[in-house]
Amino acid sequence: MKEYKPVKEGKVREVYDDGDSIIMVATDRISAFDVILKNKVTDKGRVLTQMSRFWFDYTKDIIPNHMISCDVKDMPEFFQTDEFAGRSMKVKKLDMLPIECIIRGYITGSGWQSYQENGTVCGISLPAGLVESDKLPEPIYTPTTKADLGDHDEHITFDESVEIIEKLHPGKGKEYATKLRDDTLALYKKCADYALTKGIIIADTKFEFGLDENGNVVLGDEMLTPDSSRFWPADGYKPGQSQPSFDKQFVRDWLLANPDSDYNLPQDVIDKTIAKYKEAYKLLTGKDLAW
Repeated sequence: MKEYKPVKEGKVREVYDDGDSIIMVATDRISAFDVILKNKVTDKGRVLTQMSRFWFDYTKDIIPNHMISCDVKDMPEFFQTDEFAGRSMKVKKLDMLPIECIIRGYITGSGWQSYQENGTVCGISLPAGLVESDKLPEPIYTPTTKADLGDHDEHITFDESVEIIEKLHPGKGKEYATKLRDDTLALYKKCADYALTKGIIIADTKFEFGLDENGNVVLGDEMLTPDSSRFWPADGYKPGQSQPSFDKQFVRDWLLANPDSDYNLPQDVIDKTIAKYKEAYKLLTGKDLAW
């Protein structure tokens, strides 16, 4: 049996090269504030993979995505074990574009902090009088750079995203940047509307895109997981305060309240975190976590 080693390791995912395709494995690592925590959260990687799978299927009418299969039987023998089952996705190889496509439907987090200071979010002026967690009049697109592990992403304007892409793909900067923005808005609208019918508010999220061998823009990475999004329960939503969440905000809040934790979570926080992830998965898909 051929042994495989990751060709790339991110905060959560490990990437394996399989010739014409890639095997993406979501581990049980968890990160916050761009730091990998010392704990692992059992089954977290499976929630991420299976939730991305659900959304990729749901949105393939808007834009093609990189998913080929989540069945380890479709992967090399090395991956056909319990260790990889449920957390592995075979995907197309893409030339990933260096932009994180962030979309905000509600004002919260760093956006709320910025708005309190100067009435803007990432340089975009918003109406006066908004309160924390308010729904925005229209979702706003606030792209960032994609930082290397350990570095922080930097907010950029749409025009700056054009310039960044243009340097890599001369003559295509405006075309690709416009498609990223428009597809991000379309994906968010469709998925946020659906999630609301299942009792979940998607406050914000991020998408990543790449180019296939023909230069077509394809949705890649993960999609609308609790790691890449803010999920709030619609029941009890109340603007003017922070909201309970189904995502990593629970971990972020605990870390902020415990600055001397050395990024080491207590077991009860780990247990509550995976319970929230699984609850969100069941609400959105109508199924218990399975693979």
